[in-house]
Amino acid sequence: MIKVLDGVRVLEHGTFITGPAASMLLADLGADVVKVELPGTGDPFRAFKGGLYSPHYQTVNRNKRSVTLNTKQPADLEKFDALVKDADVYIQNFRPGFADTIGCGIDRLRGINPRLIYCGISGFGSSGPAAHRPAYDSVAQAASAFLGLLVNPASPRVTGPAIADLVTGFYAAYGILGALYERERTGVSRKVELSMFEAMTHFNLDAFQHLFSANEVMGPFSRPSVSQSYVFACQDGKWLALHMSSPEKFWQGLANAMEKPDLFQDERFASRQARIANQETLIEVMQPIFAGHDRAEWCRRLDANDVPHSPMYTTAEVPEDAQAKHLQLFVETEHPVVGTFRTVRSPVSFDGQRPLEVTAPPVLGEHNEELAHGWKPRGTPVKETSK
Repeated sequence: MIKVLDGVRVLEHGTFITGPAASMLLADLGADVVKVELPGTGDPFRAFKGGLYSPHYQTVNRNKRSVTLNTKQPADLEKFDALVKDADVYIQNFRPGFADTIGCGIDRLRGINPRLIYCGISGFGSSGPAAHRPAYDSVAQAASAFLGLLVNPASPRVTGPAIADLVTGFYAAYGILGALYERERTGVSRKVELSMFEAMTHFNLDAFQHLFSANEVMGPFSRPSVSQSYVFACQDGKWLALHMSSPEKFWQGLANAMEKPDLFQDERFASRQARIANQETLIEVMQPIFAGHDRAEWCRRLDANDVPHSPMYTTAEVPEDAQAKHLQLFVETEHPVVGTFRTVRSPVSFDGQRPLEVTAPPVLGEHNEELAHGWKPRGTPVKETSK
């Protein structure tokens, strides 16, 4: 594993997803990440399915170390300060103002370590009329107009994963990387700030650009219509996805695969604009055709005709995919307490070397002794104290 951030030390005071996701992305690149958690309970995400090692917690906490510290207690604050002294980055995703109440505000930490890059993640920003509001994933999606692009008006309910939480984590890591680069060039240490509202609004840039450039308010079917994206159920009950875009060769290939060579000579479907205008009718025409064969047969036909497609996999199917196996996309390791840990590796390779090494998310306070007297490299032997 090529660790491009080897030597970078990150202190994470994160809970749930945004802060932990940001530090995990840095850890995946080789940074040494120490996660600070409350004694006894730790990150609240630990207990989402009972115990203190839930799948939710595992998702965004690999490649880290865990120490338990309550910084409201003087002895623990002293241990925390010893870690701050040697850290390059500090990350927290508390509500605005809370960090100061537990001794973790930027002015105090910069007094200990002037080179520290301080990253604060909030729901709606550190100031303004909405700064006080609590924010979770669906709230940020809704506030940024993104949720309206996911909800089917015919069956209105929230769907999909925690996009806003994870996207905010990505943007935080992106900002931190920029600040690290500048500090190496100039010695200047920055405060990196972002909110879930800002991150998701930027992530929804395409919809806003359509508003500003064409006065168009996009809906849930706007982009799928223009991009000519489809999903169809096959004879075996499995699903298939198509993304046809513009090139006519794809449409002719699709016609050949369906054994309907003249279908796209129909004036309703003969051009891109016609297909966009009549997408619902085209879906009605193609659905029974796709219901005539199982998914494997359709994949064979579509592949033979160079049509952009994929099985609409369940998560249980992806690890068995031949390309996923070729790319070594899923990795595992052993942990002395929790046993085998399996996950999706980082997607970024350097010089053709895939990042296949991973360490399991730490159990609560796993590295307390290792880090009891300040920052030490991972795996530093713990000196026995005299009895």
